Amino acid sequence: MLDHATFISHTKKWLSDVIIHHALCPFAKREFDAGRIHYAVIEAEDLQGQLEHILLECITLDRDTDRETSLLIFPTAMSDFETYLDMLELATAVLENQGYAGIYQLASFHPHYQFENIDETDASHYTNRSPYPMIHILRESSVEKAVESHPNPEGIPDRNIKLTQELGLDAMQALLAACYK
Repeated sequence: MLDHATFISHTKKWLSDVIIHHALCPFAKREFDAGRIHYAVIEAEDLQGQLEHILLECITLDRDTDRETSLLIFPTAMSDFETYLDMLELATAVLENQGYAGIYQLASFHPHYQFENIDETDASHYTNRSPYPMIHILRESSVEKAVESHPNPEGIPDRNIKLTQELGLDAMQALLAACYK
């Protein structure tokens, strides 16, 4: 079994070499370089424990304004993408019930991420594929500021789809696989 530092190292390599290098998220580099991303490895196997960790991370973000965003890494749980999506839906509901709607938003990444109604061999799935199942907790106010400063935020998904398809499935698979080294 790998340790927490290794899971975080794989995640940082993915952020650096895939997300930032290919500008899949044009906002990630600044926070990555500034060290304002918190990484937490969550080993809870049960749904209740996973949801509690997500809520606790929101509470921590409330208290620590120097922490811009958090990536929760679930290396041993939710290997099944559908199970992961179910947890994500419940996590969103929990945050809404706890008064966090409009304060935090959740972004989803998974090693088997697949967009609905898109062929499973399409490279575009790699815009959201990560080394491990992850929940990215973002401050809604920061997202709004970043989007306002970007010349074409609506075009980001289309640009990412085009880029990953141009790079191709083999290249995207190799990029993700390289994160484990």
